[in-house]
Amino acid sequence: MLAFSSTRIRAFAPLSLALAALLTGCGSQVGSGTTAEAPTTIRLDYAYYNPLSLALKQQGWLENSLAKQHIQVEWVLSQGSNKALEFLNGKSIDFGSTAGAAALIGRANGNPLKAIYIYSKPEWTALVTGANSPIKTVADLKGKRVAATKGTDPYIFLLRALDQAKMTEKDIELIPLQHADGRAALASGDVDAWAGLDPHMAKAELESGARLFYRNPDFNSYGVLNVREEFAQQHPALVQEVLTAYEQARTWAQQHPTELQQTLATEAKLSPAAAAKQLSRTDFSNVQFGTQQRATITAAGDVLKRSGAIDANVDVQKTVNDLIDPQYAAKLAAAPVAIK
Repeated sequence: MLAFSSTRIRAFAPLSLALAALLTGCGSQVGSGTTAEAPTTIRLDYAYYNPLSLALKQQGWLENSLAKQHIQVEWVLSQGSNKALEFLNGKSIDFGSTAGAAALIGRANGNPLKAIYIYSKPEWTALVTGANSPIKTVADLKGKRVAATKGTDPYIFLLRALDQAKMTEKDIELIPLQHADGRAALASGDVDAWAGLDPHMAKAELESGARLFYRNPDFNSYGVLNVREEFAQQHPALVQEVLTAYEQARTWAQQHPTELQQTLATEAKLSPAAAAKQLSRTDFSNVQFGTQQRATITAAGDVLKRSGAIDANVDVQKTVNDLIDPQYAAKLAAAPVAIK
């Protein structure tokens, strides 16, 4: 048996520390220079207003990719941006689908999230009334009962439409209902109008003759995918992997519109006509946060501030800058994704 002197042991110490540091560096690097163990499960939401999430869930590209790292995928249904924000804030999901302006509300209210990808440019909301309603303009909503889901793009759309008509939420009777319940309330006559959201809005048009009496595509604040800030700091490579899978879904959606329509119809329990109507109002051509996207979200933030939906002391422009992290989508542009 070999005997080592204390001097020789001390001589080996630096080498041992260097080896330990090298092995530690094989872990998942985070922004602060520490390491984090890879998660055993990544949790994403799927939403009927985010068709790419439905395609990704159905096709299993992310599961196949992460299986090599022994990471499972868990899917959670979001019924609206407000639910996705709630899940993100409570750490029930790591990635959540919202409208851009809804994500801004979340960030302004202390929800630690980052908007990292645009999954669509939709015209998914408009102001809706019944087929025989006398309501024809936003001004006609004065004193009327209007259903909307607070914290979502339809609610923000309603505020912006009222603001443009020199009105505020105080000029109407807001009935806070989740999207599907708002559609039902309009159909039953319990409300006079509804800030609609697809696919419920498409169903209302086709099944009960509901009328979109005020439309403005520029007030729709994009569909954005958000990640918990802590998750992004600890697992940046996994964030990139999730977005690579999203790009597979986007490429597939553009190349297989008929199959995408069937996926949406099946998942959301829609008629083919309703699915087609929703998709006809959805553009998947851009994933980057550019000047136009930032301007739309900022303009929504200004109205939210004036209406009291976010605190008067919030710096909207700074909050937008803190919210959006464009680095991951920029890497996608540099390396186009093919369907496997």
